[in-house]
Amino acid sequence: MSDDEKGHEGTRATAETSVIDMLPDPDAHLSEDERKAVDRKLVLRLDFILIPWLSLLYLMAFLDRTNIGNAKIANLATDLGLSTPKYNMTLTVFFISYSIFEPVTNILLKRLRPSIFIPIIMITWGASMLSMGFVTNYGGLLTARWFLGLCESGLFPGINYYLSCWYKRSEFGIRAAVFFSAAAISGSFGGLLAAAIGLLNGKSGLAGWAWIFIIEGALTILLGIISFFVIHDFPDQARFLSPDDRTRVIRRLKLDQQSSAEHEDFRISYMWAALRDWKTWLSMIIYMGCDMALYAFSLFLPSIIIDLGWGGTVVHSQLMSVPPYVAAAVFTVIIGYIADCTHQRGFCNICTSFIGIIGFSMLIGTSRAGVQYAGTFLAAIGIYPCIANTITWVANNTEGVYKRGVVLGFVIGWGNLNGVVSSNIYLDPPRYFVGHGVILAYMTIFLLGGSLLMTILLRRENTKRTRGERDSRVAGLNQAEIEILGDLRPDFLYTT
Repeated sequence: MSDDEKGHEGTRATAETSVIDMLPDPDAHLSEDERKAVDRKLVLRLDFILIPWLSLLYLMAFLDRTNIGNAKIANLATDLGLSTPKYNMTLTVFFISYSIFEPVTNILLKRLRPSIFIPIIMITWGASMLSMGFVTNYGGLLTARWFLGLCESGLFPGINYYLSCWYKRSEFGIRAAVFFSAAAISGSFGGLLAAAIGLLNGKSGLAGWAWIFIIEGALTILLGIISFFVIHDFPDQARFLSPDDRTRVIRRLKLDQQSSAEHEDFRISYMWAALRDWKTWLSMIIYMGCDMALYAFSLFLPSIIIDLGWGGTVVHSQLMSVPPYVAAAVFTVIIGYIADCTHQRGFCNICTSFIGIIGFSMLIGTSRAGVQYAGTFLAAIGIYPCIANTITWVANNTEGVYKRGVVLGFVIGWGNLNGVVSSNIYLDPPRYFVGHGVILAYMTIFLLGGSLLMTILLRRENTKRTRGERDSRVAGLNQAEIEILGDLRPDFLYTT
């Protein structure tokens, strides 16, 4: 280590120590090994209390927004007289309302508290989903999908932001991966559930596709009601933690150069700080590269499989969509673990995106059903891990309670707006050259290219900070003023 690096490390250590010294240490009397044991027990408790339920909620959210793909092959379009443009518009309208309201939802989450905000939006989107089972025309379906997008818009950015306020940067990736793997599980579960519910076709005079919406909507409402009693607030207010454990959570995040566990009053300056940050805009580019592909894949996989020409019933096609999602769920968790251990999130994005590019190349390059079906596996494991990894990457590199929330809202909102593209590119069955080709372009230019550029720029910035070239930012500032700088602090090193 050079003298400059030693000096910079010393400055950072001094800054961190001064912040930590302001907090009481409930474990001051313990040895280092005892401290580690207490810390492991605390993190394990957080995992068991937070992750399973939040993952279940996202499973329902993703299931509810994509089950229209299962409903389509259960004769939704035929029964409602939907042409291809009209069906695609019902997909598109969801992403418009979803994306419009998404950037502000994390501010509402912080101000209303997670234990109130999340259950309310669940009940409202569950009601929108249930109402889709009783629509009789295009206009009714379009309206229900609009409100579904509006009500769902707060969950994914909200929970990612919420979890980032509980875990250290090196711990967040695997948790985000487990949480997001619920999206892949919802794909497999959705196929199985749709196959089972489809057997109710004709029951009480309702079509099988109607029962898909009614049963899944009712289940979402039930989970929303239970969530009032299960969802907890941020660490400084969480009632399931003792005062000492609340202090431990805040201390460990402070040591990780985070302040997001504590209360912070909203200022409009946080919004402008997010918009002025180049990382916000490049992250939006990267995320659109994987999110557009995600929605295109999940919305149209049942149609892709039924158009492979294998024959069989609708139930058979629903079941054939299950294995690619299982592979995606497993690979999402594996990449999350690797990225946490190596701190190389950009490299993980780059490698994983190559797999997805190969998968869609197989789909577009051959008419052989077996090769195309194998391509759906590679496509799935090339998309899903990049979603969780990119969101974790953004959260890792954005410091400040509201700035992180705003940045995540913009990144996720812009990514989801590209769902409008996803909804309108699969127009040429059975080979879908246009759809697969657009996805290849998105993944190559935005996901792969953007991840490569972000990695290079972050490493260059870290080098400058290590050399002390950003130390002038804190000249003459007190500790509180330095804290306000967030990730602009010269001692904050980015995760690359």
